[in-house]
Amino acid sequence: MSSLRNAISRRAHKERAQPESRKKFGLLEKHKDYVERAKAYHKKEETLRRLKEKAAFRNPDEFYFKMIKTRTVNGVHKLESQANKYTQEELLLMKTQDIGYILQKVQSEKKKIEKLTATLHSLDNRPSSRHVYFAEDREEAKEIQSRSKSGTMPASEDIPDHIKRKTASSYRELEARRNRVNELEKIYTDMAMQKELQKKGRKRKLREDEVVCPTSKPVFKWRAERKR
Repeated sequence: MSSLRNAISRRAHKERAQPESRKKFGLLEKHKDYVERAKAYHKKEETLRRLKEKAAFRNPDEFYFKMIKTRTVNGVHKLESQANKYTQEELLLMKTQDIGYILQKVQSEKKKIEKLTATLHSLDNRPSSRHVYFAEDREEAKEIQSRSKSGTMPASEDIPDHIKRKTASSYRELEARRNRVNELEKIYTDMAMQKELQKKGRKRKLREDEVVCPTSKPVFKWRAERKR
């Protein structure tokens, strides 16, 4: 019986819309809208209850260092400025560690480039697999030449498609690694310059007419100091 009851088409009951006289109040709230609104209300209510409970059981003697290291701006806690958190020696040490990491990445990328270049070079310069036949006279040589094909390297159209795709992917990877090495070397140069500028000693930036080799980057000159 249940299957027959479900087979009979029934009228789809739709929720009524907002009456014309109440259009100014917006859409008529449906049951699913009420459920969402009720969940949000109870969630906020539970949050307020927990905060009140924490405030009631708060320990008046508790202390955190952030209580003296923060300040309230418009009701929001903000940390004090940490611009001078580290000394000049600590900043110089951190800069040295960063430069060492960049140099390590440059050397690693160069080794990968060398390995990949050697692999692609060996693929592009494969030795031809030739079969050498020996004949007693010209007649026998012509007969062997007619029965066999010339032993040459396979043409590019004879190479399987998956080999072509792998080779093209390897060349793209090689180009990407070379670009990455160039970027890392630029970063290494800039960081090394920043490290030298952080050291002691009087220095000044040269003008464009004072630079021997024109370059887009700034050039500095240190004052000669007598070393004891």
